Amino acid sequence: MTGRYDDIIHLSHHVSPIRKRMSAAGRAAQFSPFAALTGYDDAILETARLTDGEAELASDETAILNEKLRYLADHLDEEMEVTILHFIPDTRKSGGAYVQTRGIVRRIDGQNQQLIMADGSGIPFARIYDLSFSDGGSPFDQPEGSCICSGDEL
Repeated sequence: MTGRYDDIIHLSHHVSPIRKRMSAAGRAAQFSPFAALTGYDDAILETARLTDGEAELASDETAILNEKLRYLADHLDEEMEVTILHFIPDTRKSGGAYVQTRGIVRRIDGQNQQLIMADGSGIPFARIYDLSFSDGGSPFDQPEGSCICSGDEL
């Protein structure tokens, strides 16, 4: 039986001396599905990402936080380490996240209404949810029902 390609059917496969052979992964990529909507997967992931809503402090909680800020202002020169729970708004969608920042407050910027940390970062007063002192010596670190006071204050 003679066919059209009998003269070339038993020749060896041509290998180019100039170009490198394509990898199996590269050959498979030629047949992978085409992503017609560029960025669609990223948009879906962004939509699915959860954020927290910003909680509002009750008036008594605001009063306690203001007392803590006054205490901090009065003892700023002691360079106490504090832990600040504050809200950081999300830049891409509504909501955000609550973050704890631990460090030393360098100064209180009344004009811009923020705490300036030792690393130079600023935390706006309006975003602060709670403030605690790490040294254990503040009146806010005492068990509930007790107070730091002298005998004549009783």
